[in-house]
Amino acid sequence: MNIALNSDYSDEDEVIILDGIERFLEKDVRPYVSELEANDEYPEEIVTKMKELGLFGATISTNYGGLGLPITTYAKIIEKISATWMSVSGIINSHLIMASAVERHGTDEQKNKYLPLFATGEKRGGVALTEPDAGTDLQAIRTTAKVEGNQGYRVNGTKMWITNSIHGNCVALLAKTDPDANPRHKGMSLFIAEKGPGFKVSRKLEKLGYKGIDTAELVFEDYFVESDKLIGGKEGLGLKHVLGGLELGRINVAARGVGIAQATLDEAVKYSQMRKTFGKPICQHQAIQLKLADMATRTEAARLMTEKAAKAFQMGERADMEAGMAKLFATEAAMDNALDAMRVHGGYGYSKEFPIERMYRDAPLLLIGEGTNEILRTVICRQLIERNPI
Repeated sequence: MNIALNSDYSDEDEVIILDGIERFLEKDVRPYVSELEANDEYPEEIVTKMKELGLFGATISTNYGGLGLPITTYAKIIEKISATWMSVSGIINSHLIMASAVERHGTDEQKNKYLPLFATGEKRGGVALTEPDAGTDLQAIRTTAKVEGNQGYRVNGTKMWITNSIHGNCVALLAKTDPDANPRHKGMSLFIAEKGPGFKVSRKLEKLGYKGIDTAELVFEDYFVESDKLIGGKEGLGLKHVLGGLELGRINVAARGVGIAQATLDEAVKYSQMRKTFGKPICQHQAIQLKLADMATRTEAARLMTEKAAKAFQMGERADMEAGMAKLFATEAAMDNALDAMRVHGGYGYSKEFPIERMYRDAPLLLIGEGTNEILRTVICRQLIERNPI
């Protein structure tokens, strides 16, 4: 059953939705995480269930068949999913960044054609931005899209670390339509690129953690994309279109951080009451108490910052600093909590008998994804100065 409700959304509706997500996780995800993660196997059945629940249209307007959920609710959904298995949240995130770019900046024809297909998951994918020699510096991308007649563009280039690119069927593709433009961002455009001749998945990328989700290198060799798939119908606005979507992506990654932080805290609290040393549970030892207190405080602070960023985005306010701060703090909290939880568990935290070792391998991705925490510090600082001139 689809979890969409009605347009008169309320706090009670949010509770109903989150309860439904919890039932989905309990029945369809938790029993299978260990095996799927160990085998690095794409969770086909889980994805099918996510389609049925309408999660691929979570933030897409109800006008286009989506759930139209507030970003605050979406962030809570991602937190819950990530606390169970972070890889599942990534399958939704990259897809919805693509959908957000179309919904915010696409032509009416593009919205009417693609958003209903995105909402059902019939068309599913992500964003193809990063390249082998261009990660954070997106303006340094080399993929080109050259005009070919009046019909479209011929694309050549390579994209790296693209989520949903193996099992998905389309991406929002960033390419240079004017490589000589100055400043460089004015020569960049964003396309809806569907799989076809010249669109090649060259290899699956093996990772330390974040298993199960498909991450690949894409090669475009004389790939033809029609003119009507240029998002917004105008060249030179690609970077602008991408950056708006990355705000949503950073809120998603912040929510993942909260989920990991909460899950590792929960595991540590539980284990500290089970494990005994020197005749008493280790939660009664001051060294453990200090760790648990810090873990709990970090988690709650991360949750509040993520909620603030989500509210700003939901209201249509500029949220790059807020999303950046939430992503920075929440992901560092996740990494710190994962390490502290491992220390609380001792040797068992390093074994596959408990989920801590998986969360410890998943957490580092959050420090890198959707903008490294180092670059986000510069984003935060620039906004801080811009908003507080003397």
